[in-house]
Amino acid sequence: MTVAAHAVESPDYAVIKAKQNAAWASGDYARIGTTLQIVGETLAEAMDLRPGASVLDVAAGNGNATLAFARRWCRVTSSDYVDALLSRGRARAEADGQEVTFRIADAEQLPFADASFDAVVSTFGVMFTPNQGKAASELLRVCRPGGMIGMANWTPEGFIGQVFKGLSKHIAPPAGVNSPALWGTKPWIEQQFGPKARRIAIDSKAFVFRYRSPEHFVEVFRAYYGPVHKAFLALDPAGQATLTKDLYATIASFNTATDGTMRVPSAYAEIVITKA
Repeated sequence: MTVAAHAVESPDYAVIKAKQNAAWASGDYARIGTTLQIVGETLAEAMDLRPGASVLDVAAGNGNATLAFARRWCRVTSSDYVDALLSRGRARAEADGQEVTFRIADAEQLPFADASFDAVVSTFGVMFTPNQGKAASELLRVCRPGGMIGMANWTPEGFIGQVFKGLSKHIAPPAGVNSPALWGTKPWIEQQFGPKARRIAIDSKAFVFRYRSPEHFVEVFRAYYGPVHKAFLALDPAGQATLTKDLYATIASFNTATDGTMRVPSAYAEIVITKA
């Protein structure tokens, strides 16, 4: 009985990932992603890799970290399991004249040999994998000994972390799947990476969301940001109105603008791990 009950409660990661893929492919995340470019640049500076280093960008989206490292003459492989996002990243790389390799890849089952890369990076990407422990182990596996793993992950207490928390009140997350914001916490990072790390550096950073108004932010995220877009589609008009009200309340609690616009710093953890 216990074994059967456990089997029922175990998350069906294949089904969850299929739904996530559809969510991230909906809307147009690239419209949001390009606004976050500075995070990739900041991570690239923090990691300070040598030109020519081989870098794997995991859950790369439309290529913020990919482009940042490519501009520093690294040999970058950009990977994601959403083909539409890779296509946007490819277009950006071509427009910038950057040579990048693009690969469809599941972050929980990377199609690369052990110790293939000098560095493995992810900005607001790998944190969304449902099987978090498996994804963490894959980052470690494909990074060479002495190499580096670099990430930018939203924190639970920050603005986007609170947006996730608000969404979960309206759309129940898959059973058995932890919040993506766990990746922004020091204890979890040390638990997952510490045994195989020579050094872990975690710096508190903030990305500032700047929009014309709170209404403009909700309009953009409802149209283009997959998880918010899908949440609105799943709710009836009354539910949509409540979600909108909750989003405005979350914005208000973080907004530092006093002129009707939106200036919201969102905390994230910049993580640089040196593999043992």
